[in-house]
Amino acid sequence: MRRELKDRFDLLDPEIKAVCQGYADGLNLYASRHLDQLKRHGWPAKPEDLIAGAMHKLPMMFGMHNDIGRILNNPGPAPQLAAWMNPHQAPIGSNFMAVSPSRSSDDFTRACINSHQPWTGPVAWYEAHLLTEEGQNLYGGLFPGSPVVFLGHNAHMAWGHTVNHPDLVDIFELEMDPEDPLRYRIDDQWLELEQTFATLEIRLWRDIRWKVKREVLHSLYGPALRVGDRVLAVRYAGMDSFRQLEQWFWMGQSTSLEGFKEAMRSQSIAMFNTGYADKEGNLFYAYNAMLPDRNPSYDWQAILPGNTRATLWSKYMPFDQLPQVENPPSGFIQNCNSSPFQTTVGEGNPDPERFSQASGIETWMTNRALRAMELYGDDVSITQEEFFTYKYDKQYSEKSTLRQNIVRFLESSSQEPELVEALDILRQWNGDTSKNNPHAALSLLTFRPNSNTSRGNLSAPDIQDRLKEASSELMKHFGRLDVPWGEVNRLVRGEVDLPLGGGPDTLRAIYGRPSDEGKLAGVAGDCFFQFVQWDDQGQLDAWAIQPFGSHTASDESPHFSDQAGLFAEESLRKIPFTREEVLEVAKRIYRPQDL
Repeated sequence: MRRELKDRFDLLDPEIKAVCQGYADGLNLYASRHLDQLKRHGWPAKPEDLIAGAMHKLPMMFGMHNDIGRILNNPGPAPQLAAWMNPHQAPIGSNFMAVSPSRSSDDFTRACINSHQPWTGPVAWYEAHLLTEEGQNLYGGLFPGSPVVFLGHNAHMAWGHTVNHPDLVDIFELEMDPEDPLRYRIDDQWLELEQTFATLEIRLWRDIRWKVKREVLHSLYGPALRVGDRVLAVRYAGMDSFRQLEQWFWMGQSTSLEGFKEAMRSQSIAMFNTGYADKEGNLFYAYNAMLPDRNPSYDWQAILPGNTRATLWSKYMPFDQLPQVENPPSGFIQNCNSSPFQTTVGEGNPDPERFSQASGIETWMTNRALRAMELYGDDVSITQEEFFTYKYDKQYSEKSTLRQNIVRFLESSSQEPELVEALDILRQWNGDTSKNNPHAALSLLTFRPNSNTSRGNLSAPDIQDRLKEASSELMKHFGRLDVPWGEVNRLVRGEVDLPLGGGPDTLRAIYGRPSDEGKLAGVAGDCFFQFVQWDDQGQLDAWAIQPFGSHTASDESPHFSDQAGLFAEESLRKIPFTREEVLEVAKRIYRPQDL
């Protein structure tokens, strides 16, 4: 990445170069005054570093590291979950729902930008409001290290992303010359692998470090590595792309649907479903992905022959040909990490027959997507209260794989005396995950759903073993099986310990990690999210919330957990948006260089 980084940076739009320079200057100013907080090797920050960071992180979001790990360790299929950026493998998902004036009881346009990220760590949202004297006014979220907002709203429009899972990585086995470890053949031509050596500094313990050299290979297909006596090359979507931050920058500056689509046509961001709504009442959804134009004669789920240009793709499906929905007759769109072919109700969905299975476009519906369709999709005149309430829905649909798995298990289970009470609780559970529900804890601790319950499937013996384990844990820690869900499902932040409703793959998404006390401490799911609306005159109102507070690192900050109570009670805070509104409620006004 760094080899051509300076030249690539020089090709960027002058505005994004200036933004990167200003961000790097701000980091360096802070660093120069807080030397005790610095990590090794990162300083001084350069604007090119920000471009490199985006180039590096995005392939991790679509799982390229999993494919590399698989070919090194396991020939089986690649897992879909989390990256080094998410070391505890907390589920990552998101929701986006929007309705136009035709589906609102008061002719408002409304959108919910509801990302599900880890609550701490490198991919926890950093909330930001950018208001400049050049006329920019943009509110939203970014990851630390980004100089641009990734999702949010301005006065004219709102947009959000949800993670999608197109097939963007391919592995090729090169045909090597047995006499020369650097020669490989493609068709009737012999080529030379580009070979360099990288020095890696390995931290062994505390400040004890060890430097090693590792071979770095590059082929016509892309990066290559030796695996036993084979050489395998990796090719991934966007591997030569460096304009990710530039695209997000122009998306955030858009003031119309056409301007937003024009920014997306640059196709520098290799993935993410994208939802959009604006003050004119427009709704738009795109299955954003850099889908390779692959030869249909090959099995793209297997390791591919790397000795023919027939497998060497170089083009992508144009943006305007991707699955899209624009202003559907229903006046409603949603995506909850689900199929683009069921974005709305009624007419207006993309035709799945137009898209090759080799692209890996999802056909599943998460429970969140099912419930969004059942709530927003069945209500043709949605009030503001209903729009907000539906987002906090805590129900598993009867159509969900989880509910269907429970029914099948109960039909096939034997009536062991020790499980009579537990089985009765499973039968009584109605799929609700409200705080006071007495049947949710045992059900969810048994079936352990993830962020996509449509893909879960356990055998009856496995479920029975889990039921025994969950029953034992509840009796050990609570002395009963019918424990109210809120006693188990918790928000824990320092001294704060609060009950939560919701659960995995519900619209009120909460993902917890078990503690020694038998509770689940929330670690991901609903995080920083926003509600945005425009009235029939184009007047903007917006609300937001964080699970903890706006300061994610220091427990000495008053904002370490000051929003936890609101979050647990499913309340929101109004966003001050204009300069006058911001200054009216400001606690402190300062210039960083004056500190």
